[in-house]
Amino acid sequence: MPAGVRSTAPAVTAIVLAGGRSVRFGRDKLREPFRGRPLIAHAIEAVASVASDVVVAIAADAPFDTDELGFDVRLVSDPEPDLGPLVGLRAALEVATEPFALVVAGDMPRLAPDVLGLLLRTLVEADPLAVDGTALVLRGAVQPLPVALRTGAATVAASRAVGDGERSLRGFLRGVRIEAIDEAAWRPLDPRAETLLDVDREADLRRLG
Repeated sequence: MPAGVRSTAPAVTAIVLAGGRSVRFGRDKLREPFRGRPLIAHAIEAVASVASDVVVAIAADAPFDTDELGFDVRLVSDPEPDLGPLVGLRAALEVATEPFALVVAGDMPRLAPDVLGLLLRTLVEADPLAVDGTALVLRGAVQPLPVALRTGAATVAASRAVGDGERSLRGFLRGVRIEAIDEAAWRPLDPRAETLLDVDREADLRRLG
């Protein structure tokens, strides 16, 4: 764990989004072996280094064995299947126990704890009347994941967005006051930008090696 992370942001619920169908991968990618463990275990390990509580949002009809992960996590199911990641995020936010939430995808195996810590520290230090979350900028564009959020404000915003028919994380973030962290601030902590890598196809996993 990076020095100072817990002292700066001691009350964090990490949310790992794991409700997708892995259509492009062809089978459940989150259980696919990667460096001797299920793919999702790497994302959980990274967020567990900066959070005191980990919630995994899974599909409503998907069996999930937490024993294979090697970490103590809580599960929450999407209330309805196949409605997209925002519905899963809303369900996870509603059971979050801490005032800050760190949201990642289960198919992001190279999350850098130092970068996650930066997201959280920036949010903790921001004006709560002006900033609801923090996100990374890559090549001029704000990335939807990973993202740090104030749990209360994000829960309200997610419920409102879902009620309005929104299903995407990018759409949700447009309704949240986000402080964007420029590449100049986070790239020294992750020069190859591996934090933003995700796995959609088998070829992606092979490239990660």
